[in-house]
Amino acid sequence: MKRNSRNARPGASRLALGLISGTSMDGVDAALVRISGTPENPGVRLLAFLTAPYAPRLRQRLLELASGSPTDTGEISRLNFCLGEIFADAALRVCRQAGVAPGKLSVIGSHGQTLFHQSPRVAAQKGRRGRLPDLRTGATLQVAEPAIIAERTRVPVVADFRVADIAAGGQGAPLVPLVDYLLLRDARQGVVALNIGGIANLTVIPANAKPEEVFGFDTGPGNMVIDALVNRFTEGRKSYDAGGRWAASGKVIEPLLAPLLRLPFFRQHPPKTAGREEFGPRFVEKYFLRMTRARREDLLRTATELTAQTIVDAIRRFVLAKVAIQRLIVSGGGARNPLLVRRLKAFLPELDVGPSDDCGLPVDAKEAIAFALLADRTLHGLPGNLPRVTGARRSVILGKIVTP
Repeated sequence: MKRNSRNARPGASRLALGLISGTSMDGVDAALVRISGTPENPGVRLLAFLTAPYAPRLRQRLLELASGSPTDTGEISRLNFCLGEIFADAALRVCRQAGVAPGKLSVIGSHGQTLFHQSPRVAAQKGRRGRLPDLRTGATLQVAEPAIIAERTRVPVVADFRVADIAAGGQGAPLVPLVDYLLLRDARQGVVALNIGGIANLTVIPANAKPEEVFGFDTGPGNMVIDALVNRFTEGRKSYDAGGRWAASGKVIEPLLAPLLRLPFFRQHPPKTAGREEFGPRFVEKYFLRMTRARREDLLRTATELTAQTIVDAIRRFVLAKVAIQRLIVSGGGARNPLLVRRLKAFLPELDVGPSDDCGLPVDAKEAIAFALLADRTLHGLPGNLPRVTGARRSVILGKIVTP
């Protein structure tokens, strides 16, 4: 692969920018970082971070589309270009915040906004029932046109990260575990890096691990069910339970929680990935909103407990039974929920549980930082997936490079 000429020499200090909107679909996270060292042993310093919120009507439509609402190719195309402008604006804003001219950047890594993501297993089942030929791979769609971002910023953009892994037989997710390995590995301690976004996912890094010893997977809902209930109960005025305070005033509804914990996804062995297809509006409607006599705070408390217990069950069932782990590093919006973090600590007293801030990775910025690093690896012709995590047949270079 031809390397980009903008200061992409291995070992040279370089500026990179990461953009992502996750499954919560509340806006664009933009992180500007300085990368030092080699791509295989990088150092990262966050220079600036911001979240550019989506307009309420746009967010609502994205949530609807990601949940299977009817649409047409015209709307998807317009959204792709509209979000490209929004992502480009976020990139320019974070550069201004840092006082850095965009021309100083070596690359922008844009994850885009996921509208559809389906694992190979589910894709094969759908293919057998649908009108299309059977799929041998999964399927995924992220929008936010990278050509718009490249044109507005005049910086090379790496985007569409997931498709290469899926083409190689993988789940296309999670992709952050390689970055977790690069930044959080420890020669003496086993580490689990837990990100609680809309979906919760984790990376398992044994002490003194080699890349091929790292594994990870989605555990199930993170903030997705909680956020959906808050949005419903407030008629869209609020999108999350700030500080977990609303849920903290309620009690767990055991007859609701118990059957949820027995759902097949939670027993399925990794690699596995999840999204709104599994835990979106249909899930919330089927299991939570049918309980019309339940108090709202009790439903939120139960949703929070579902997140906590499924994370803990995944760690005990698929991690601690195989690997010695001493530390749990938490990031994502769920790290800002004291109730959720308290429950994790209560269930896992043997682990040192703390936020990724303690490791120099702000909990809100970690995923955007990750895609800046993955884009840097792409420019250097290095793979960005971990086959043991995604289930791919081999390591592959991620993304497509768009030059201005």
